[in-house]
Order: sequence, then structure tokens, then C-alpha cells
Amino acid sequence: MLALTGAPVPLTISGPAGSRTVSSGHAFALAAGEELTVGVPTSGLRSYLAVRGGFDLAPVLGSLSTDVLAGLGPAPITAGTVLPVGSPARGLPVVTLPGPPADPLDTTEVVLDVVLGPRTDWFSADAVDVLTGQSWLVSSRSNRVGLRLEGDSLTRVVDAELPSEGTVSGAIQIPPNGQPVLFLADHPLTGGYPVIGAVATHHLPLAGQLPPGARIRFNPLGPFTEYTADITEVSP
Repeated sequence: MLALTGAPVPLTISGPAGSRTVSSGHAFALAAGEELTVGVPTSGLRSYLAVRGGFDLAPVLGSLSTDVLAGLGPAPITAGTVLPVGSPARGLPVVTLPGPPADPLDTTEVVLDVVLGPRTDWFSADAVDVLTGQSWLVSSRSNRVGLRLEGDSLTRVVDAELPSEGTVSGAIQIPPNGQPVLFLADHPLTGGYPVIGAVATHHLPLAGQLPPGARIRFNPLGPFTEYTADITEVSP
């Protein structure tokens, strides 16, 4: 039993009985001798394939992921890699019907909310306007560590060396060339370049799906602005 979520992709199963297609967001069965072909995402960048029983690999620090920056974890999957499947738990998993498919991600210009700070004072007076007033191009040099953005450079006015500070997912760090780096899942835990802001938590999954060539526009929030989702009250 498998399921795929994340960026939607075409899924085709081929085998002795012929070929059929299955949908993302649904659990489906794969019989012995059948082959699942995962196509190119029709929208977004990253998809996630799960198998009942999990993958029977030795975890590193409690994880089966590969840390791109630190090089920790199992080796990255390459052509010919065999992933053994673990033994599923007894009984069938509880499966709920998926919601309606998400609208295709339009990467012409994606708006990401950003909380400014803590180092805006290390940049010129117009730095926030430069950050939020233009459309940034996602570079082909981007990866799971971060999105490297291209556009009009931000100018630093403080040339002192910044002691290393803790960084978070979504932090927008500005290296000496003035071109922002938006940190993603494999970002460093500390950094020595000033952080001018951080993408709001509710937009981090969206940032993680942006491919090279996408464009980003930052929407500034106040440092204490809270994001309120649409909530429907359900009576017990």
C-alpha cells in the first residue's frame, strides 16, 4: 500500500495485467511484479511517497532523511537504489477521504508573508523597500538548504562582523553580495550574515515548493502580527 502527496504528479502503474493510473492523495495497492512510474510534478517541486510499513533502513539520529548541508543520514537515493519495506502493523490503516485537490501553484509571482527583523538596522534606509518592492527570481543554485534569490541588491551600512546567531527555517539572510538566501529545511543552525526578516510559518510549505525560475514577492508583516486562519466552529 502506497500513497503520494506534496506536489501533484502523474502516477502510472504497469504490470502483467496492463497499465492504469492512480491519483495523488489516495492510498493505492501495488501488486508483486507491478511497477509505479512517478512523473514530473505538474505544479510545485517536491512530492512525498509513503509505503505501508515504512522503509526498513537504519535511522541516523532518529531520521531517515539525508541532510544536504551536514551530509548526515542515509545516502541520497540514486538510480538503482533498493529501499526495503518494513513489516506493516496488523490491521488496515484508518484512511479518510482526501479533500479537494489544491489549485495548481502559479509560480509567476508567489507572495510570501515576511516578519521583518532582527537585523534591518544593518542595511540602508531603503532596504525594506528593496526587499518588498520587487519580484525576486529563484536561482537554479537553490536546494533544500535554501532558495538563492536574484534581484536588486540590498546595501549594508554596518560593516562590522556579526557574531554567529541562531537561524530558523524561513530566515532571509543577506550575504555580502546583497542577494538574499531564504533558508529551507536543511538550513544551518547558526549564521554569520545579518537576517533582515523571516518568512511567516504559514507560508514555509509554499516556499518549499518553489522551483528555479519561480518569482517571489515579500509581503511585510509587523514583528508581532499574528496570522489568523479561517476557522469553522464545529459543535460536539
